[in-house]
Amino acid sequence: MLPYGSIEEAEAALGRGLTFAETLWFNYSATKSDYYLYCHNILFLFLIFSLVPLPLIILELSRSAGIVKYKIQPRVRLSFSEIFRCYKDVMWMFFFVVGPLQLVSYPTVKMIGIRTGLPLPSGWEIFLQLLAYFMIEDYTNYWIHRSLHGRWGYEKIHRVHHEYTAPIGFAAPYAHWAEILILGIPSFLGPLIVPGHMITFWLWIALRQIEAIETHCGYDLPWSPTKYIPFYGGADHHDYHHYVGGQSHSNFASVFTYCDFIYGTDKGYRYQKKLLTKMKGEEFQKMQ
Repeated sequence: MLPYGSIEEAEAALGRGLTFAETLWFNYSATKSDYYLYCHNILFLFLIFSLVPLPLIILELSRSAGIVKYKIQPRVRLSFSEIFRCYKDVMWMFFFVVGPLQLVSYPTVKMIGIRTGLPLPSGWEIFLQLLAYFMIEDYTNYWIHRSLHGRWGYEKIHRVHHEYTAPIGFAAPYAHWAEILILGIPSFLGPLIVPGHMITFWLWIALRQIEAIETHCGYDLPWSPTKYIPFYGGADHHDYHHYVGGQSHSNFASVFTYCDFIYGTDKGYRYQKKLLTKMKGEEFQKMQ
């Protein structure tokens, strides 16, 4: 909760007028507790995982020829009942695992120094912190994910996530409850190491989940803006990991591709891409 009773008090404390964004933040957050603001994450997660996958799910169910050509595994088609079952399972996990975890993790957020007051961070500060969060999460997630592909970790925990060999957006958080808890650790490491404002924390949680949905969507869309992000894996990179399944020793990274390249865990994927490129070239020559 902000320690100011009015905008005038806030401006006097800062020694300047509030920006438009700070005025909006003051009007919204001044009478709300920090705990209440933190709990917005639960609502954001519910809305993101309910709404963001819908456009491609609708197109998939419509069997549109214009979009099917971008489907990475076109032979695998899920019915409405199968897709809805996935959504229900994910929502169950949100209500009984993710939601309670968010509620009880608030003391940790306060301890690491996530602030809710004024001034608000600049755009550059938000961008650099988010970049740090993505890099930290990606590196630590790589090693945890890779360890889950060991015999015990896969059979007891990670196998659940791989039930979808051709993933869909709703399946991004579809996993064993223990995996949800384990992979939640990398998401908190960035804010722990580089603590910022609650708005930055909200953006981090939202963007990370949207990215997870995008990489599990099952479509390699040529117009996606993520195509312009250096070293970004995307749906094509992660879809291969699901396609290979339990025997997969490739493409463990959650966001970027540099770890898989450095540690040699993308060789199968790169070999497959080389074969596909060669086959397409041969088919093109036959058509000439």
